[in-house]
Amino acid sequence: MARVLIVDDDPSMRYSLTRLLQADGLEVCAGKNGEEALHLFAENKPDLVIMDIRMPGLSGLEVLKMIKEQDPKSLVILMTAFGTTDTAIEAMKFGAFDYILKPFAVPQMKRLVMRALEIAQMMKKVVSWTGQPQQTGEGEAIVGSSLAMQEIYKIIGQVAPSEVTVLLRGESGTGKELIARAIYHHSSRSDKPFLPVNCAAIPETLLESELFGHEKGAFTGALTRRIGKFEQAQGGTIFLDEIGDMTPATQAKILRVLQDGQFERLGGSERITVNVRLIAATNKDLEKAMREGSFRQDLYYRLQVVTISLPPLRERKEDIPELVSYFLKKFGPQINPKVTEISAEALEKLMRYSWPGNVRELENAIKRGLILARGSALLSEDFPLEDTQTVDLQRQMDLEEKLELLIEPVFKELKELARSSGQIDFISTVEKMLIKKALQETKGNQVQAATLLGINRNTLRSKMERYKIRKDVTIAEDE
Repeated sequence: MARVLIVDDDPSMRYSLTRLLQADGLEVCAGKNGEEALHLFAENKPDLVIMDIRMPGLSGLEVLKMIKEQDPKSLVILMTAFGTTDTAIEAMKFGAFDYILKPFAVPQMKRLVMRALEIAQMMKKVVSWTGQPQQTGEGEAIVGSSLAMQEIYKIIGQVAPSEVTVLLRGESGTGKELIARAIYHHSSRSDKPFLPVNCAAIPETLLESELFGHEKGAFTGALTRRIGKFEQAQGGTIFLDEIGDMTPATQAKILRVLQDGQFERLGGSERITVNVRLIAATNKDLEKAMREGSFRQDLYYRLQVVTISLPPLRERKEDIPELVSYFLKKFGPQINPKVTEISAEALEKLMRYSWPGNVRELENAIKRGLILARGSALLSEDFPLEDTQTVDLQRQMDLEEKLELLIEPVFKELKELARSSGQIDFISTVEKMLIKKALQETKGNQVQAATLLGINRNTLRSKMERYKIRKDVTIAEDE
């Protein structure tokens, strides 16, 4: 159970926050001033501290500095009813996880607490791998004894103690975040923060602000100055997941941080210097994105100082029995303690399946199987798997046959045109028509149009510029 320390001189605030967090199943201890906070922190080793800034005696900022001296990885959320830009900046510079103004909305505080506790667990659970001596206490493991995984373990061991940038590549669900955490835990920065950012989950208009912070008035809704993740991770490690989804402007700022460790906040001119290690991950084809102009070539070469390519589960099926055993031991006692094994028929079924969702899909299948199981063993019927790979392949073949029938008469026309008017850029013409049609079908929604075309948003934007396709025109043409 996660433990939270609340520190506030206002009894009603201590009571309200305690009730709120206990209702979510958290263990809570509370203090009324800075001196009590330091005593309770040392005694209880909380996963998160939520503390007021203005208190009698030691201020929240002073206590924050002392806590960070004791444990640089500790996470502290500061609260105040007297918000000023300087106070916010000081709080974040001293290492606060975040800063919230009173009165705050309950859902806002709950989201902040859950996110902080999630990161606290990532920093707390040391990641080991097959063949490595297990760490004491809580931890997680990268599982697999296949040759492909053995090579990955060697690379982790080689790069973790260094300061080099690492690029993790692989399909969704292959365990890129776990590898990033393993590198962090076995690095010289393991006593400093680890901050993961999912670039694909943050709207492109907000990602630059999330990473680099912003000045007051930088955009609509920017009511105060805010510190970004790079400043928060000072001295530690930042993990940028799905880095292939960034806009060119954000890519340029990432490149500058990698080159000289400097950037400006959004809307500002002050040069900020940081010392962080960057680990990036993507499931995108970055080489293709470079050719299409949606990913910077200079950033690509900066990122791939060391590249670790994670194999999909279908290419290391010999690891499935070991993974199944690991997940049974990990989740069985919580979900269904009666289940201790898996039948040979069930294991054979898992071995035959193609696992498009990779290790994450296998983990979820084991959890679901534990819920459905009636006896002491997981049976074949506990895994209602449908191999979508065969279905998708048939659909692809059907689509290709239809396209072939449509294109054949077009090619006949092209031959005639080529004879009379010379060379024709057929591919560009067709590509432009497909993009316009996709935008018309989606009423100009670029995210939906990109999905329909099977490309990412940045690639679509780049092609629209290349072909001079205006969003308003494509909608108007369909109306």
